[in-house]
Amino acid sequence: MTCQKAFCFILLTICLFSGLLTGCNPREEKASIPQADSQPAVQPSQPQPSTPEGSVPALPAIPANLVADVDGSKLTQGQLDADVQKRFTQMKDQIPADRVQEVKAGIRKRLIDDFVVRTILTNEVNRQKIIVTDKEISEAVDHLKSSLPQGVTIEEVMKRNQINKDQMNEQIRFGIKINKLVLASMNGKTKPTDKEISTFYQKNKSQFKMPESVHVRHILVEKKPGDDDKTKAEKKAKAENIRKQILGGADFADIAKNQSDCPSKQVGGDLGTFTRGQMVKPFEDAAFSQKKNEIGPVVETDFGYHIIQVLEKNGPKTMKLDGDAKGKISAFLTQQKQQQAFDALLKNLREKARVVYYQK
Repeated sequence: MTCQKAFCFILLTICLFSGLLTGCNPREEKASIPQADSQPAVQPSQPQPSTPEGSVPALPAIPANLVADVDGSKLTQGQLDADVQKRFTQMKDQIPADRVQEVKAGIRKRLIDDFVVRTILTNEVNRQKIIVTDKEISEAVDHLKSSLPQGVTIEEVMKRNQINKDQMNEQIRFGIKINKLVLASMNGKTKPTDKEISTFYQKNKSQFKMPESVHVRHILVEKKPGDDDKTKAEKKAKAENIRKQILGGADFADIAKNQSDCPSKQVGGDLGTFTRGQMVKPFEDAAFSQKKNEIGPVVETDFGYHIIQVLEKNGPKTMKLDGDAKGKISAFLTQQKQQQAFDALLKNLREKARVVYYQK
């Protein structure tokens, strides 16, 4: 899926969960209960009955069950209460008892803001008659599945969020519509120029500095929490014996596959490339101090006894502005441009909308 298509998920997240879109709007009003000598802050749309000359007209009542009104679309108290409870239920096990009311108040405010933003955007995509095909939804679902952490299924995500397949597809449909709306507002100017990429690189060169790294493989003789001194000594002796076998010409990968207690044994003990701070200190110190291809002395950590071989050493360097770096910068700037276009679009739509808060 292209960056432009993937961006719909970012917009959907913003639309539904962002608290940054609630800024002041000249056309936003807050309804209040009128005092005896004042007029209501929001006048009702229905015609008022005439009254005899000299008499005081009856003041319109503020609807008690309404929370907000966006261009005629209304959020009721019952609807809001149900949504607050649903959202709270999803996280209640993580909330301390003394913070329940505070969290519920935060959820309530966020849901009101979400209603306003979503309604404004829905009205605009409807006005522009933006449509989404089943193929686009299918592609978006596939993208979503591929982006989930390993072992997590789309069904688990739906269950955790208390939605079914149809509801998920509607959320995705809405996200794609907003994506199309934003891209249309950009008049096709979504990709950064070579000059913009170069300028970003020069101004942020420090972000492209790569620390020293090592590519390592190892063999582990694992320690267990209940091991006594005798058992530990036996395991260390086993590790020393394995090291002697390798120094004597045995194949490191074969020994790792057959004798290592680390899951990396499936790939010959290969741990890949890492920088300082990613491994436990005794292991890190040994890896960065050893020479390339050297079979270092047995190293003890909390995990056990390691035989380490450094396959490659890389000193600190600054990434060049080549194809890989250009691609990363281009993707970042493209997303940034789309985000800015979304913010500008929403600001413009909010200024045109009539938003009334009866409660907040």
